[in-house]
Amino acid sequence: MDQVKFRGEVTNMKDHGSRQLSQETVKRLIHQSQEAKKKAYCPYSKFRVGAALLTLDNCVFTGCNVENACNNLGLCAERTAICKAVSEGYTNFRAIAIASDLDDEFISPCGGCRQFMREFGLNWDVYLSKPSGSYLRMTVDELLPVSFGPEDLSMKKVLNIPNED
Repeated sequence: MDQVKFRGEVTNMKDHGSRQLSQETVKRLIHQSQEAKKKAYCPYSKFRVGAALLTLDNCVFTGCNVENACNNLGLCAERTAICKAVSEGYTNFRAIAIASDLDDEFISPCGGCRQFMREFGLNWDVYLSKPSGSYLRMTVDELLPVSFGPEDLSMKKVLNIPNED
């Protein structure tokens, strides 16, 4: 199990209600995502991605992308890390850092990963990084505006929809 605990300081509440991490915590989280990237199984695309997911009680779960010859069976690094955390009983997250080998751009999660992250809330941080360690901080809400989430399932629906034959 790639679970590592560290004592990351949380400073103050920032916009959207999420808690800002200290620079040291962000740096360590990005480093852990870069280390996870080294374990990527990507014989087809040669595009390595690593992720490090921080829970509310400072546990870190890492993940890497795992490709499959049947393309749609592959798994992204972000979803790997989240699934590892959920399988250990964690469903509340503070942040996730994502790393790749892209040098000119910050790595960004795919649409599927954005929706997967959305399942666990809107107001937690996503750190898009470069190999240099530089990063861009966004929230899940900023990455997936006007999204569909668990609360939408409890909204009032039309119950009797007639079949049009």
